[in-house]
Amino acid sequence: MSDPIATDPNAGADVTPDATAKPPVRIFLVVVDESPELQLALRYACLRARKSGGKVALLYVIEPGEVQQWLALENLMREEQRAEAEQKLQKLARDVNRLTGTLPALYVREGNRRDEVLALIDEEPSISILVLAAGVDPEGPGPLISYFTNRGLAKMRIPLTIVPGGIGIDALDAIT
Repeated sequence: MSDPIATDPNAGADVTPDATAKPPVRIFLVVVDESPELQLALRYACLRARKSGGKVALLYVIEPGEVQQWLALENLMREEQRAEAEQKLQKLARDVNRLTGTLPALYVREGNRRDEVLALIDEEPSISILVLAAGVDPEGPGPLISYFTNRGLAKMRIPLTIVPGGIGIDALDAIT
């Protein structure tokens, strides 16, 4: 009977990791919306990316409209929303570049915001951290945070970082 180890071509080979291999780049995903907390999440993601040699990705989700009776009107509204999304992403991309020295990955999707966040995370294995900032309104931290800290957490394959909405820029800069 032959020794199974002796027939293994890798038996006895040095299995230490290659010292020249680079660790994967961390991608910090920020969901773009109209909330004032966006700036906190974006700044945190940029500072963490700069410090860790990572990058930032921005996701803008165009949610379905309420009125979908007339196709021509719906298509016109969708085109306007897409142009608005691209304009906002370009402005934020300049901010990211100023803070990190790199350009972010930009994504525009249509659908339910939380579903599209999960779909993008599943489709892009390089995305490694989702960064959200909590709202300070009395009605709660925001719909994405409420979802991802409850039922949605089980669907996540990456960590979630929540930036407190009441934190000041100086305090944010000090902790990153």
